[in-house]
Amino acid sequence: HGVPVIADTALPPPDGTPLIIAVGTIHGNEPAGSLALERFFRDAEALAPKLSGRVLGLLGNRAALEADERYIDTDLNRAWTPERVAQLRSDSPPDDAEAREQLELLPILDRTLAEHDGPVVFLDLHTSSGHGPPFGTVGDTLRNRRFALSLPVIKVLGIEEQLDGALLEYMNNLGHTTLGFEGGQHRDPGAVERHYAMLRLALVTTGMIRAEDLPDYDDCQATLENAVQGLPEIIEVCSRHSITPEDEFVMEPGFMNFSPVRKGQLLARDRNGPIHAPDDGLIILPLYQGSGNDGFFFGRAVRPVWLKVSALLRRLRTPGLMGLLPGIRRHPEEPRTLVADPRIARFYTTELFHLFGFRRLREEHGRIHFQRRNE
Repeated sequence: HGVPVIADTALPPPDGTPLIIAVGTIHGNEPAGSLALERFFRDAEALAPKLSGRVLGLLGNRAALEADERYIDTDLNRAWTPERVAQLRSDSPPDDAEAREQLELLPILDRTLAEHDGPVVFLDLHTSSGHGPPFGTVGDTLRNRRFALSLPVIKVLGIEEQLDGALLEYMNNLGHTTLGFEGGQHRDPGAVERHYAMLRLALVTTGMIRAEDLPDYDDCQATLENAVQGLPEIIEVCSRHSITPEDEFVMEPGFMNFSPVRKGQLLARDRNGPIHAPDDGLIILPLYQGSGNDGFFFGRAVRPVWLKVSALLRRLRTPGLMGLLPGIRRHPEEPRTLVADPRIARFYTTELFHLFGFRRLREEHGRIHFQRRNE
């Protein structure tokens, strides 16, 4: 590809109609997303008479794709921090392979969003080094929940709290509906099929086409439903085991996405010795490749009823009362941020803040900062 645009269904879109922006292969060793997009656009031509809206497909990291590496100099999916983006927009942008990719992607995103006056859905297409079923990573806003719950895949909440600089969070903070989609293992042909099915169903979810006008609607539903049978619908990420090359991290063999583990079970080893499960739970994205700084994520199943309770609390605007509780104060310079002293607010756990629509932002000087999400 000479430019990072895979294909585009309409320029410009009709006023007020939905826009889907889908990015495949932001990690160069994850080709399934871009392959699915190429197939999707070939087949979308037959839908054109009944399609209302625009779909833009972008290829994330072309240099890394050519090298079949996750990245060349720096992880492109950790490079979308406010500071990095501001530097890209300055007169002296960073000079590395991923900065060059960003300098092509960023103006396309800027221009596309500026030109569009309807709802926007952003999809980030991924695969993983370990095997497992398809799932969506959901920034926990009400708009993201509504979109994700319409798809028959596992929904994983809270992974964005564990990462800095993800493109998904960058787009989420701009106020758009977002979903990260993990289609399966990098080289599994089924991953392409699952990405393709999700993209087709997204046309229905966004209102671009009616289900009865999508000839393979039932097949796409079945492709995803069959892959997640017997697994929890909603999972919350509790922690991330971060690593560096110096750690000499090696995951124990045999784990898949959402493998159940027991407290104390051996998960991996590094230069300091064995690494055990901190509690009963589920393993997410176990690392079985040479690059990356996420050894694994640890999560647990959440009953769907708690999402309904949380949505009600947020709609009643009760989150504003959190600042009145002992041990919690408003940040003097960040209106949407609360600062919790864990020595006093020991019962106001991260889970409670999640319930009221806050994300754990950072920890400074023994205080935990929580930021209210833009619903």
